[in-house]
Amino acid sequence: MPVRVLRSCPPRFRRAVLSALAAFATVAALVVGAGAPEAAAASSLPCDVYAAAGTPCVAAHSMVRALYSSYSGSLYQVQRASDGATANIGLLATGGYANAAAQNTFCAGTTCIITRIYDQSSKHNDLTVEGAGGAGAADVGSPADALPVTVGGHQVYGLEISAGMGYRNDATSGVATNGAAEGMYMVTSGTHVNGSCCFDYGNAETNNKDTGNGHMDAINFGTECWFSPCYGSGPWVQADLENGLFESNLGYSTNSSNTGTGAIPFVTALLKNNGQDHFALKWGNAQSGGLTTTYSGSEPSTSSGYSPMHQEGAIVLGTGGDNSNGSIGSFFEGVMTSGIPTDAADDTVQSNIVSVGYGGATGSTGTLGSASEISLKATTSCCTADYVRHQNNAGVLSAITSSSSALDKGDATWIVRPGLADSSCVSFESRNYPGDYLRHYNYKIYRQPMDGTTTFRQDATFCPTTGKSGTGTSFASYNYPTKYLRHYNYNLYIASDGGSNAWDSATSWTDDVSWVVSSPWAP
Repeated sequence: MPVRVLRSCPPRFRRAVLSALAAFATVAALVVGAGAPEAAAASSLPCDVYAAAGTPCVAAHSMVRALYSSYSGSLYQVQRASDGATANIGLLATGGYANAAAQNTFCAGTTCIITRIYDQSSKHNDLTVEGAGGAGAADVGSPADALPVTVGGHQVYGLEISAGMGYRNDATSGVATNGAAEGMYMVTSGTHVNGSCCFDYGNAETNNKDTGNGHMDAINFGTECWFSPCYGSGPWVQADLENGLFESNLGYSTNSSNTGTGAIPFVTALLKNNGQDHFALKWGNAQSGGLTTTYSGSEPSTSSGYSPMHQEGAIVLGTGGDNSNGSIGSFFEGVMTSGIPTDAADDTVQSNIVSVGYGGATGSTGTLGSASEISLKATTSCCTADYVRHQNNAGVLSAITSSSSALDKGDATWIVRPGLADSSCVSFESRNYPGDYLRHYNYKIYRQPMDGTTTFRQDATFCPTTGKSGTGTSFASYNYPTKYLRHYNYNLYIASDGGSNAWDSATSWTDDVSWVVSSPWAP
């Protein structure tokens, strides 16, 4: 999308018999019943459900799992920095989850970026790193290790988009054009968003430029309010139909209860458009519950060009149609369909998404081993009930007890990851904000999303050693090895034992930099 002069506000073959039975059961559930549809068979994955409902997937992209029960191919491709070699990352089993261990082995001792996201459908609409467009220079690939996550009980990786990153296919097959009907969903995150244009997944122009109203039909997710009023602080699921992010036919939200998803870590975002006179928006918590419809009505009436639509059939992920690439976002899985799926099919897909357990427990706690969930407790006599947590993006020391809120307990829980700059050290990923890590900046500690840069990797890497007080563990900064993770006046810093900064005070330094690695507060 172009920059505006004015702004209103600032992740093959199964036995034929089983596949047929699964399809038949899904069709029966969709056709027969009044009320909520019967759950699909356990082997029915999103594209099986949509195919059974008569709206097959024409694009199916996922970093984390198969979207067809019969799929056995690759999910994505990585390229390593050390020699430029590439590797395809596939599945642990047909219809299963990503083989993240293959990525870890291939990328060991170097860094990797994502260079291709494979389409699991028969249309082969793969996404590659996006080239230059009318509003942005050529993009770069996302770091392959930025967004570790547990899905289906397996450690896998999502796709974390920072500004200047994006993926696209301008020569697709089967995607809706010129007013044809389509549906789409993606699983994203409400904790990694901003108000810049435009974190999109869906139908876009084939020349990477803004070619006019109605030439896009994509899900947008972020905090950008294009048409006022927007209720709450978002992020909102909106429709990027070109030259506007639409919450209704009037542009702005006509639903005052639609205040956005809030900062929930996993969100299902869904758009359906008949291409002529109707579109609908839905969202749900990808960890629990069903879908909420925030709009279902006529096409935009703010100006001409939207009824009928004029889709061109390219697929974009992470940017606007003209490569407006200032947005950030997370992507785990998403599909596009031919035709508009039934509400019953959408509900069944949402149930399947919830069933895989996005963001579930890692299965390890209380140690500095990889993927262990922990809390870090202070050892200084003043503060033995206090723990490292994030609050308003900053690292702080805070009292946490059994009666603390679930939010506070989650903010004080960390997932141990191999050090982003050195795998012999550690990095601490936020439990509540997937893909965000503790890092230092100007010696102060913050919680921030991993952007793939060398500086971030170094700033977010800490090397454990025996506690300086003789108790617990101390954590030396990777790039400032004489400075250690310290609490001072209930804020967190990297600090040396004496120095010109207040937080370098030698008083109680050995205690302040010594931590007990404990069981996590969050379940």
